[in-house]
Amino acid sequence: MSAPRPVRAISRADLTLAIVNGVIGSAIFGMPAQIAALTGAKSPLAHLIAALAVLTIVLCFAEVASRFEESGGAYLYAREAFGKHVGFQAGWLTLWTRLLSAAANLNVFASYLSQILPVAGAGAGRSVVIVGVLLVITVINLIGVKQASWAVDVFTIAKLLPLALLVLLGLPQVSAAALETQTVAAPQWTQAVLLLIFAFGGFEAPLMSAGEAKDARKDSAFALLVALGIIASVYVSVQYVTIGLVPSLQQEKAPIAAAFSVLWGPMGVTFASFAAMISVWGWATGNGLQSPRLLFSMAERGELPAAFAKVHPRFLTPHVSIVSFSIVAGALAILGTFEGNAVLSAIVRLIVYAMVCVSLWVFRRTKGPAQFQVPFALPVSILALAFCFYMLSSRSFAQAGIIVVAMIAGHGLMLAQPKAR
Repeated sequence: MSAPRPVRAISRADLTLAIVNGVIGSAIFGMPAQIAALTGAKSPLAHLIAALAVLTIVLCFAEVASRFEESGGAYLYAREAFGKHVGFQAGWLTLWTRLLSAAANLNVFASYLSQILPVAGAGAGRSVVIVGVLLVITVINLIGVKQASWAVDVFTIAKLLPLALLVLLGLPQVSAAALETQTVAAPQWTQAVLLLIFAFGGFEAPLMSAGEAKDARKDSAFALLVALGIIASVYVSVQYVTIGLVPSLQQEKAPIAAAFSVLWGPMGVTFASFAAMISVWGWATGNGLQSPRLLFSMAERGELPAAFAKVHPRFLTPHVSIVSFSIVAGALAILGTFEGNAVLSAIVRLIVYAMVCVSLWVFRRTKGPAQFQVPFALPVSILALAFCFYMLSSRSFAQAGIIVVAMIAGHGLMLAQPKAR
């Protein structure tokens, strides 16, 4: 008998919601204050600039993804375009991006829970919360891709509702007096946009599970573009409402909670805390569905230990990859902080994005027309690459050194696999 294989159960709607869920996680509940501190009353413009920059990258992903129906995402695209060594680094870096993002989000979950249950904010209490959340998420993802997809759909809708409520109730109450307090002596647009790359990043993650999508080639581009429109609309409108409701927003640690406090008083803080936890939990559930498929895909090609390619005979899920991913993500969350994990994740993500943008032209030259064709592909891809390289050039050598060490370690791991040599 042949080995069990994953099943194709992810619909176009599932994929679209998964992308929205993969982007909107913890950042929306902490980022408005940070972006306001960097760019003041013009902070909605920073979101718009980031959204347009990310759109150029998303368009490149949309065309490239429409050529594939296997799991792996950016790893698979880079491998097909540039060979196994470059492809491995794309996969290896993407894996660490997902792990670091998971760690950052889990820390935010514990922070918001600590507003209701103080013991969850530090020490053993924080560790117990992180482990407990990961345990539930791991079980959901182990028992089947259909169940995990349904859970992601429910969480995505649940996280959008309170944000939509904030915008609907808050827009009529936006005040010029509050906007005038959002002043910044020296705006830092580059740093603001880099942080927003973390906030907009993650759209590529659901593509890792394309091997379990019903029609990945037709659905990927649609899902990417529709999802980005939804995400950008939410981000820009929430930023505008929060700076228009909360004076000196940059001083708030929980800006969404502060905005709801203006609307509803103390009850608003509690409501926002629960909304944040639902959002982060939903993001983590989606991440637990998608990211282990990268481990599975790389192991199938002999570039990581073969155990990661095992599929559970009953649930038809890559159980070893799912459990292993959760263990490492939990360790990073317990040992690290939100800020450190978020910035490093954004830097690594830009490198992978650049690889995919270049692969668009490799495939056009070697594979012919794709299912989805980017209009004005040359200027779009050049703008995407220019944006990636500009943002990377603003980072420190210390951050670059960490990434180089990770790449060398990963390459050594690949070469240690008998099939990868």
